[in-house]
Amino acid sequence: MNLKNLIQKYNVPIPRYTSYPTVPYWDKEEPDEAHWFEIVKETFDQTNAQKGIAIYIHLPYCEKLCTYCACTKMITKNHDLEKPYIEALLKEWNEYLSHFEQKPIIRELHLGGGTPTFFSTDSLEKLLSTIIASGEKHPDYEFSFEAHPNNTSAEHLQTLYNLGFRRLSLGVQDFDPEVQKVINRPQSYETVEAVVLKAREIGYTSVNFDLIYGLPKQKASSVEDTMKKVRILNPDRIAFYSYAHVPWKEKGQRGFTDEDIPKDEAKRALYEIGKQLLTEIGYRDIGMDHFAKPEDKLSKARENGTLHRNFMGYTTSQANIIIGLGASAISDAGRAYMQNEKNIELYKTKIADQGNAFIKNHFLNHEDRTIKKAILDIACRGKLTFNDDLVNYMTFQMLTQLKEMEKEEIIVRDPRGFTVTPELGKMFLRNVCAVFDVRMQNKQEEDIKFSKSI
Repeated sequence: MNLKNLIQKYNVPIPRYTSYPTVPYWDKEEPDEAHWFEIVKETFDQTNAQKGIAIYIHLPYCEKLCTYCACTKMITKNHDLEKPYIEALLKEWNEYLSHFEQKPIIRELHLGGGTPTFFSTDSLEKLLSTIIASGEKHPDYEFSFEAHPNNTSAEHLQTLYNLGFRRLSLGVQDFDPEVQKVINRPQSYETVEAVVLKAREIGYTSVNFDLIYGLPKQKASSVEDTMKKVRILNPDRIAFYSYAHVPWKEKGQRGFTDEDIPKDEAKRALYEIGKQLLTEIGYRDIGMDHFAKPEDKLSKARENGTLHRNFMGYTTSQANIIIGLGASAISDAGRAYMQNEKNIELYKTKIADQGNAFIKNHFLNHEDRTIKKAILDIACRGKLTFNDDLVNYMTFQMLTQLKEMEKEEIIVRDPRGFTVTPELGKMFLRNVCAVFDVRMQNKQEEDIKFSKSI
């Protein structure tokens, strides 16, 4: 089968596998907060001293709508909203603290959004200094934040640096003015350069760029020019994401037509151009659209088999608990997941009334945990070894799909498992993971939609 036919076959809506089961396939039960906190406390007591915990904080406000974005957000210029939201976050954090008998050891702290740098430095300092002071920093801690270049000031960078942040992730997307115009995100190269240079001057040790392929009006020349500028700015990591076109979910994506969006082979060609240029300038392909310099911790973790993937994407942290604070945030306690209310006003109301804003949870059974490990091995190590537990859950459909992928040179099989091939395998990595997604296969009749794999 040629590449064109493979793309047509595998360019289907499937998850990005930052978790398993993925959120749409969680059990549809009312959140059981008592059982959730029981599992959180048990996992915390077992792992906090050695591994610490990770914290994700969702900061949802943006001053301007970027029409490609599918994140939980609120568009506003009213900065009076900062204080009550910060108070809600701290109250939610205190609810978790009440279940811990020891101070949490904070290994990973990440600010996502929305636009975290929408918040003033005073607001961020109040929030973060309070959380950090309530615990202890792990010896190998990593604090990071996402930022919009247009509103990330030197004061933001310095304040967060003083609090222990050393990694900055800039939403660049594409440097082409025409693409920026249609996605409503104009930002000059000079603006991005100024933030990068200031961050390095202050002492940040890792700068990440988020780039997107498949954006409306994007062409090969757009990607080539973007990668030339990337080479000059020399970030440590690159996330080169596929544009997720979900207009049924995000009204902002209805501002351009389907004709404006590169599809199938044309879209994949944009990725291949970008990947080739990134490889030529020294970046290594980590997997699932992520690239890093050889000396970066992600590259080293990929080499030594310690790379991990969770709701925050690829990470080198091995924390067994992620506590998600804020509207829509998801927490992970290894054997259980919990998601917060997505509506920001409802989130604040629920926190004020009951200390948490839980709306959905899932407790992983033995099959879930077995499949989760298999998918993580594929996504993080590019290979899978069959063990007795996994074999017990493998179906005829899975074996048939793997046989097809072997013929298509997406995987190379051996008696004990398989390895994803360097070219085609990495291209269809999400599809290889999906082979083992039992919950999705069992509920395909439900009206659940994902972005396409390419």
